[in-house]
Amino acid sequence: MKMIVMRSSTRAAVAGAAILAALTLIGCGGSTTSGSADGKLDVVTSFYPLEFIARSVGGDAVTVTTLTAPGVEPHDLELTPKQVGSVASAKLVVYEKGLQPAVDEAVEQDAKDAGFDVAPAAKLEATGADLEENGGAAPAAHTQDALDPHFWLDPVRYADVVNAVTEKLVATDSANAEAYHARAKTLLTEIGKLDTDYKTGLATCTLKTFVTSHQAFAYLAKRYGLTMVGIAGFTPDAEPTPARIKEVQDIVKAQQVTTIFYEELVSPKVAETIARDVGVQTAVLSPIEGLSDANSQETYLTLMRGNLQELRKANGCS
Repeated sequence: MKMIVMRSSTRAAVAGAAILAALTLIGCGGSTTSGSADGKLDVVTSFYPLEFIARSVGGDAVTVTTLTAPGVEPHDLELTPKQVGSVASAKLVVYEKGLQPAVDEAVEQDAKDAGFDVAPAAKLEATGADLEENGGAAPAAHTQDALDPHFWLDPVRYADVVNAVTEKLVATDSANAEAYHARAKTLLTEIGKLDTDYKTGLATCTLKTFVTSHQAFAYLAKRYGLTMVGIAGFTPDAEPTPARIKEVQDIVKAQQVTTIFYEELVSPKVAETIARDVGVQTAVLSPIEGLSDANSQETYLTLMRGNLQELRKANGCS
């Protein structure tokens, strides 16, 4: 895996173990209101994967506000006036342009100088994973040529974004550059281990196809030699057409898929119906777009490892 190694001092290296321990405590419990303590950099992030980076790298030098509260589906986010105010007053707004239109609008109107779009660092692609939804009447943004926004489910792309956010933090708050680099190095080491575990853990699977309710896993599938079949497109609560449901059922039968995956923040009804009709089981595969009350103590790293175990179990990996 190609990953930039960040510089750090000997003192920072000694503190690495403490930083690593702190990463396990970073969930989605951050404030959803703006404001920062004296001397800390006020950072707003648009949703959980970016919040995790900001908190992990920023540490005690930043105060992080997340716009997507626990239990809220990020694609559906609408901002309150108070949240728009937090965007306008922040020193740094970390977001992914094109994922949450309400955030894009707030940054464009009130935070052009503070806004930092991570999409270029993620090197988004048109994976072909998206489907026409709602009976073929999908909005223009949802087409086969749409850029897939779900970079964070590929650890390598996620590491690239960690590096980009780190450099932006350094440029915004150079006084804490050494600490930012040290914490980033620790996080990148953990992401590198995650990538290795996925490579080895999915290398010997009997099945190479997995079915999900939400087409969020195309980058992951491509990275590790699997094939994702999504019931709906990029928007997780979109209604699949009857033709698409029939197509998925045929794939499950033909390839002897054992499990239909659904996610925490969206109703599992369609996935459960398909699973029942074809006689297979269901399980959760988290797109890690946000946390819920049920998994509020989890982190990006623990959820990714949980996903790996679910994929290994469903696909017969030795």
